Amino acid sequence: MKFTLTVLSLLLMLIGCGGSKESDGVQSDHETPQNTSADIAVTPHWEGYIPSPGTSWQYQLSGSVNTRYNAEIYDIDLFDTVDSTMQALAEAEQKVICYFSAGSFEDWRDDAAQFEPADYGKALDGWPGEYWLDIRREGVRTVMQKRLDLAVERGCVGVEPDNMDGYANDTGFDLTADDQLEYNRFIATEARDRGLAVGLKNTLELIPALVDHFDFAVNEQCVEYDECDLLSPFIEAGKAVLTVEYRLKYRDDPSELASLCAAAESRQFSTVVLPLALDDSFRVSCL
Repeated sequence: MKFTLTVLSLLLMLIGCGGSKESDGVQSDHETPQNTSADIAVTPHWEGYIPSPGTSWQYQLSGSVNTRYNAEIYDIDLFDTVDSTMQALAEAEQKVICYFSAGSFEDWRDDAAQFEPADYGKALDGWPGEYWLDIRREGVRTVMQKRLDLAVERGCVGVEPDNMDGYANDTGFDLTADDQLEYNRFIATEARDRGLAVGLKNTLELIPALVDHFDFAVNEQCVEYDECDLLSPFIEAGKAVLTVEYRLKYRDDPSELASLCAAAESRQFSTVVLPLALDDSFRVSCL
């Protein structure tokens, strides 16, 4: 069941966290998400933008995007976000990070037909219609270059390529850590060559070898899995660490939230508490 925060409960929950800058969470865009084109010019494009530690953000990958949060960064889907939402965020001078999967084939995407059957292997557990990619194949890389071109056309200031850790999963391919490092650097270089900031999603074990190639980090549940220390190289390099936690205790228990936010502040992390579906059914921010 969806959860909606009242103003009073939100204030109570954020005691000790410095308060929230977010709105009341009212949907501003009731369009049905649809496949988009780059028919309209979205400006401005902040070429060379790199998020700094402590930058506020919102993360929504499903549902009609709520554009009314006072967050500097919006991390939203490259394909599914409608043009009017992209334009509204640009006009509000909010910076859009565009999410896409760089390590998996998703059979519902507009460009799915551009992949060959040999490009993808085993299914991702728990994600119907999604399969690991053989990141060594040239055709896979060509599709990713086109996705980065689309990100530029749509007015994204950066990208969040997901599933960048296939080597550590049962993909159906004999991928090594060296294969992964080479591919991740390829994605980062291609993004930067287009003036896009590029974030490293999870992939914690490879951070020491990749921190210089990426402009920020996106992490899920580092508190839950006691992995936050592994993200410190990004902060030390002056780059933002955007983290999300999904445990409902942080939403429902003010003391748990206060503890989470105090730790986030000490680490200079940008931490939000969101539903696992990333559908804006609730949002709590430590900034």
